[in-house]
Amino acid sequence: MTEEKIIMKAIVVTDQAAGTAGMKLVERPEPPAAINDVIVQIHSSGFVPTELAWPSTWTDRRDRDRTPSIPGHELAGVVTALGYGTTGLSVGQRVFGLADWHRDGTLAEYVAIEARNLAPLPGDVDFTVGASLPISGLTAWQGLFQHGRLQAGQSVLAHGAAGAVGSMVTQLAREAGGYVIGTGRAADRQKALDFGAQEFVDLDNDALEDVGGVDLVFDVIGGDIQKRSAGMIRAGGTLVSVVGPTEARPADGLTVDFVVEFDRAQLSEIVQRVRDGRLRTNIGNIATLDDAVAALNPTERRNGKTIIRTVAVQRNRRPLPEGGRRAA
Repeated sequence: MTEEKIIMKAIVVTDQAAGTAGMKLVERPEPPAAINDVIVQIHSSGFVPTELAWPSTWTDRRDRDRTPSIPGHELAGVVTALGYGTTGLSVGQRVFGLADWHRDGTLAEYVAIEARNLAPLPGDVDFTVGASLPISGLTAWQGLFQHGRLQAGQSVLAHGAAGAVGSMVTQLAREAGGYVIGTGRAADRQKALDFGAQEFVDLDNDALEDVGGVDLVFDVIGGDIQKRSAGMIRAGGTLVSVVGPTEARPADGLTVDFVVEFDRAQLSEIVQRVRDGRLRTNIGNIATLDDAVAALNPTERRNGKTIIRTVAVQRNRRPLPEGGRRAA
């Protein structure tokens, strides 16, 4: 006799051209735990709208279609099962982290994820806050310190300083002793200053070049803004970009285009700063999984990250995949 598959709710996408408008709330079988995986009951998840333009959302590592796929990569939740060979985590543990780009993601009630992509979530940090940190926090950290090699006393031009990534860049750069010039729309000015920017440039109305030379540009916009920013970088400075291959290069500096990677030690540093008040998250909207499609298709511009809260029904212990195991 075969055991009945347990069903969960999830958001799926099947049509790349449709973008977020093509999202659907469906029922899917709960994922099995492969070797070195854990199953996490998701309490909160994050979503980056640009991921629907990423090839990994639609195809696997061999370029084979994998739709309907579940988007979302940031999560905070509780471990409910361990795959064969999994070590370092335990059932019932609070965790947060970053799901693999090529696997089904976190806009669901449960996710199968490699244990190495998770970090312990301290008990005094809310799941909603935890889910807002992995992409935004790690992107800012890696761009500033790993790739930008920011030093105290250097100037940082932080584009989109009121956004999910930009607000993290602003705070971390300021804490590290950088002089931060934030950019954005006129309506973003006060928010960027509140996050620690010492100056603000309204990209619609101010002359960006009036800022003068800077040591580091953190670009989340691309296009013409990126080209103009490259010309402002001082000798030996760096243009760091998260929006794909750069078209512009500083005359006498470096250009780094990178994709964020999970790093448990860095995420632990970030969450510790949240715990002691040195770092504030930038959450713009919170919705349930049932309302996620509408929340991720806003009719008006929203600042900050949208977080989807998932309240999964407590169920009986699920059947394990062949070869799997459950911790006691």
